[in-house]
Amino acid sequence: MRIAVLDNDRSQAELICQVLTSAGHICHSFQTAKDVLAQLRKDSYDMLIFDWQVVDLGGAEVLRRAREKLPDNAPVLFLTTSSGEDDIVAGLAAGADDYMIKPLRRSELVARVQALLRRAYPAQNGAESLQFGQYVFETRPGRLLMDGAVLDVTHKEFYLALLFFRNIGRPLSRAYIHEAVWIRETIVPSRTMDTHVSRVRNKLQLKPENGFRLVPVYSYGYRLEKLGA
Repeated sequence: MRIAVLDNDRSQAELICQVLTSAGHICHSFQTAKDVLAQLRKDSYDMLIFDWQVVDLGGAEVLRRAREKLPDNAPVLFLTTSSGEDDIVAGLAAGADDYMIKPLRRSELVARVQALLRRAYPAQNGAESLQFGQYVFETRPGRLLMDGAVLDVTHKEFYLALLFFRNIGRPLSRAYIHEAVWIRETIVPSRTMDTHVSRVRNKLQLKPENGFRLVPVYSYGYRLEKLGA
């Protein structure tokens, strides 16, 4: 999952990212509320972790503005000091999902993050077979079926399609798609991504008569829409 971390202390933010990257996530660190909120406006994240006492904006305001940009189900974990009982009450009352007290313990951080993500994204929890209407994704062999017939898709097309179906209705930024599908490829030409999206659209017949539509989001990325009831 893609996680944004906000902490004025660069070393603390980088440590959190190091721990979560080792646990298999993609993590980006920020030192100011201004920077992370600007990034949330133009990019997609699955979770936010932030220091309640960040210096350039109050914790409640950071949370309110971030919620406007994050997916509705995205969990938010805030950090505070051991003496910050008032912060804990304020953070939970403002709508945060959980908190941790500094100094952080690595194993507890991973456990809390994983628990929040499991609850927020149940479709991401490693099931070997996932069904979305007439589409069935068999993740262990990497096989995709439509109405019981196996579709001829490449490895990347399979995971690109699965990414869209796991995020139906949610706009996904190009950077998010890049990091989820082209994991270790640092440079992916825009045309390459567009070609793969076009192939997924055509091979899966993602058109209104089949109940789905895969559309570009201007200057941002793509969104898979489910049509009808």
